[in-house]
Amino acid sequence: MDFTSFNLHPKIAAGVTAAGFIQPTPIQGQAIPKIMQHRDVMGLAQTGTGKTAAFGLPILHQLMTGRRGCVRALIIAPTRELAEQIHMSLSQMGQQSGLRSVTIYGGVGINPQITKLKRGAEIVVACPGRLLDHIKQSTIDLSQLDVLVLDEADRMFDMGFLPDIRRIIKCLPTKRQTLLFSATMPKEIRHLAQELLNNPETVQIATVAPALTVSHALYPVGQHLKTDLLLALLKQTDTESVLVFTRTKHRAKRLDEKLKKCGYRAASLQGNLSQPRRQAALDGFRDGRFQILVATDIAARGIDVSQISHVINFDMPDTADAYIHRIGRTGRAARSGDAFTLASEDDKLMVRTIERALGTQLERHKLDGFDYTVPAPKRAVQSVRPSARPAPRVKSQQGKMKPQSNSRKAAVAGGRR
Repeated sequence: MDFTSFNLHPKIAAGVTAAGFIQPTPIQGQAIPKIMQHRDVMGLAQTGTGKTAAFGLPILHQLMTGRRGCVRALIIAPTRELAEQIHMSLSQMGQQSGLRSVTIYGGVGINPQITKLKRGAEIVVACPGRLLDHIKQSTIDLSQLDVLVLDEADRMFDMGFLPDIRRIIKCLPTKRQTLLFSATMPKEIRHLAQELLNNPETVQIATVAPALTVSHALYPVGQHLKTDLLLALLKQTDTESVLVFTRTKHRAKRLDEKLKKCGYRAASLQGNLSQPRRQAALDGFRDGRFQILVATDIAARGIDVSQISHVINFDMPDTADAYIHRIGRTGRAARSGDAFTLASEDDKLMVRTIERALGTQLERHKLDGFDYTVPAPKRAVQSVRPSARPAPRVKSQQGKMKPQSNSRKAAVAGGRR
């Protein structure tokens, strides 16, 4: 099978050729024909399997006929990065179509978005919160909508967006095509799909396993030695482009600063950054100016960099699904990749959870020459004896400060009872 078998509009087919697509991925091969038949579709596939083109190409094909200048396709994504990635992919695939796409998300001014919407666009790629802002301000007209896409639905649930999604749905035409794509299918997402989709076709592609192109292993290590082990791994491993995951944005920032001090071309991607700085970090990682990108799970959604050679979990993820999402950032586009996870004693329960989900035991590795016996530093405990505390001072009748007497202390304490 190749893309010619889909009989896409000639101008969309030209975009496929320009993008360098040759053979459709499994999710594309199964989803595209069903979407072109105007069926509601629920697509289940892990990160890096080509979901954007799976819904993007048939949408572009359908929009080549009918009205122009009004919003006919709405794609909702959980993060700014993913929204921009979808927008760029659609722009590339539809470069000869004349169709216009607009991104809508927070963290940037709303007025430029309003201006673009007024000029007219057939596709809007939006994050839920800012989209609701536009709906409340009546700066977006969704009355002509033909197709709705919920992308990364499981991540939107993780981020607490489901109430916003339900508010948005109430503002949309009931007669529409609805597509839902997700890497996993927790019960909440399944319930949402039952509410929104009409007799849907389900397309499922290997959702509970890492890609075969990814080799992954655990590196057991004490929590206090993680930074040293990371630096040793980077020094001894032939890496090209490395994505490092941390649990918190503060740790991402600190680790980024440490890597820079050690001479690495590094950047961080976390929630405290402004949108221009986030975009600069992503662009620099894509074009090779940054060899290492340190990111949190939420910030990393939307990173589409096919040449990532290594993923390193500096912190253990919170769920088995998150583990699969993370390591799926390498080994993309038929390339091979490696994923290392630094696991401390506190991570044993999550390791067992991941192994049960995968149905196999993760390999344990030790780095040759690394000293795992270094003890954790002892925290200094400063004790203060009650007799060593200075007596509180009170004002005398003359207004001068003087130590408070024991009898005065007792009187004050008695008055507080």
